[in-house]
Amino acid sequence: MAMVRPFVFQLAGYQNSGKTTLAESMIRLLKEAGLSVASMKHHGHGGKPDIPEGKDSSRHMAAGADAVLVEGGGRLVLQAEKKLWALEDQINLLCAFNPHVILIEGYKYASYPKIILLRNSEEDKRLLELENIIAAVYWDNEPKVNAKYPLYPLLDKQTPGSLAKLILEKIECQDPQK
Repeated sequence: MAMVRPFVFQLAGYQNSGKTTLAESMIRLLKEAGLSVASMKHHGHGGKPDIPEGKDSSRHMAAGADAVLVEGGGRLVLQAEKKLWALEDQINLLCAFNPHVILIEGYKYASYPKIILLRNSEEDKRLLELENIIAAVYWDNEPKVNAKYPLYPLLDKQTPGSLAKLILEKIECQDPQK
């Protein structure tokens, strides 16, 4: 049986635009719909993400290991270092878990289908120029754009469900058995 590549999509926006909160809601809803979901987040705050100090895994990394894997009680934690992790390398790692969906928080300039989050600032207008936008979520005032994609208010309780439904429709369109 051939492995079907998961549907990969992005949540893109500037810092404090609501990406993580929206990602949490969408992950819950996609899981409730029966999908397996993998997610990744771009650590865009400079430097390396924190790893717990004093643990054996961090000691292995400090000793020079390129990768450390810890498993216990069904949870697997992987830490790995190399000079640069290309987005495709990260996606390929997540594909090993056979998810139906990979949600990427960040990497706004990648070409995957994306939902952009707009805070109604001048800076956000640059997001409207990104490629492969499938939806936009706005904070207060609906942006005055001639968009070929749906616009959703962030504070509407229906928005995460509408976006999850949009993702489910995209997955159905790529399913070769349909």
